[in-house]
Amino acid sequence: MSDSNDIVFTAAAFAARAHRHQLRKDRETPYVSHPFRVCLVVRHVFGFDDPRILAAAILHDTIEDTATDCDDLIKAFGRDVARWVAALTKDMRLPENEREAAYVKAIAEADWQVKACKLADIYDNLSDSKHLTAEGRKKTIARARSYLNAIRTNLPEALGEAMRLTEERLDGC
Repeated sequence: MSDSNDIVFTAAAFAARAHRHQLRKDRETPYVSHPFRVCLVVRHVFGFDDPRILAAAILHDTIEDTATDCDDLIKAFGRDVARWVAALTKDMRLPENEREAAYVKAIAEADWQVKACKLADIYDNLSDSKHLTAEGRKKTIARARSYLNAIRTNLPEALGEAMRLTEERLDGC
């Protein structure tokens, strides 16, 4: 890719194709709006502009929610982006309690780029939670708290403001 931003544009097209038949929980909004918003949060709310992080933000749900696998991402976007997306992926083969425990552990140990994307994911899910039932909002808030606690583990200074903004968003729910 010649322009450093090409990876972001390629990731947007890739995610749009991968998520093309999926809808958000409101059953009206195309799912791909979520990864696009996560990318926008990383860039415009948190202020990170590394095109590889932005690509990972856009692609963060492709392994978990589509037929995409890590090898597809390595081939299209390189090892770093694929590794970050893999770290943002829950192992859906596990029972829910085991899956969540493994995911929380992985997030706690993840690279700062993964934590930045996860904070943006939490921020967007909280922003979009008004469409959920009361029970759905309660579950979203509980998971957000769990993930934020994991992200606080070895929180790099560079993520301090992103953490503050996400916690502020949580407090507003």
